[in-house]
Amino acid sequence: MKPGFDLNIVLERIEEAIRPFPKAAMFELFERGYSSLFEQLISCIISIRTLDETTIPVSLRLFAQARTPQELLRLSPEELAELLYGSTYPEQKAYTMLGIAKAAVEQYNNELPVDFEKLTALKGVGPKCANLALGVASKQAAISVDVHVHRVVNRWGYVLTKQPEQTLKVLEEKVPQEQWIHINRLLMPFGKHICTGTLPRCSTCPVLQWCEQVGVTRHR
Repeated sequence: MKPGFDLNIVLERIEEAIRPFPKAAMFELFERGYSSLFEQLISCIISIRTLDETTIPVSLRLFAQARTPQELLRLSPEELAELLYGSTYPEQKAYTMLGIAKAAVEQYNNELPVDFEKLTALKGVGPKCANLALGVASKQAAISVDVHVHRVVNRWGYVLTKQPEQTLKVLEEKVPQEQWIHINRLLMPFGKHICTGTLPRCSTCPVLQWCEQVGVTRHR
C-alpha cells in the first residue's frame, strides 16, 4: 500500500464518486421495501452470475408473486423457474430457493435464522450471499466479497489474495467492524463503474493517490 492510505478517507471519497451511479442491487431492493432476510437472501441467489440490471427486475417479478417462504412454496419448480427467467441457471436457482423456503418453514418457524453458520449450511447459500443478506437485512457486521470487491482491494494493494474467499478472511482481519457492510455497498458500484476490470478510469479516480494499481497495464 502507498503511504498515507486511510480506509475511512478512501471510502468517503468513493461514496461521493459513486453517487451518480445506481446502487448495488441488494441495497436498492432494501430501499424499495424488500428488507426481510428471506427477501435479501433470495435476491442474492438471483444475482449470482447475473447483472444488477437483471437482478432487480427479476426480483421484483418474483416478489410480486411470493415474498415469504410460505408463498414461495406454493409455486412449483417450473413456475418459479419461469419467474426467474433472465437470470442465469433459473432451474437450479428455483430448487435452491425452494430448499431455503422449506428450511425456513420446517426448521425455523417461517423465519430464516440471523446466523452465518446456519445460513451457509443451507444448500446453495455461500458466504457472499449469507454475509450480504445478513448485513443488509439484519444490520449484522458482515463483509460480502464479490468479483468487484476482490479486484478493487487487490488493485489497491490493500490485500494480496487469489480468491474472493481469501479476500473475505483478510478483510475481516483488517477492516473495523463498523465499516464491514459499507465494503460491498461502496466497492461494488465503484468496481463496476470506475475501477473496472478492463481499462479502469484511473485518470479520474478519487483514490488514485493511494492505489498501487496492481495488475493495471492500460487505463482510461
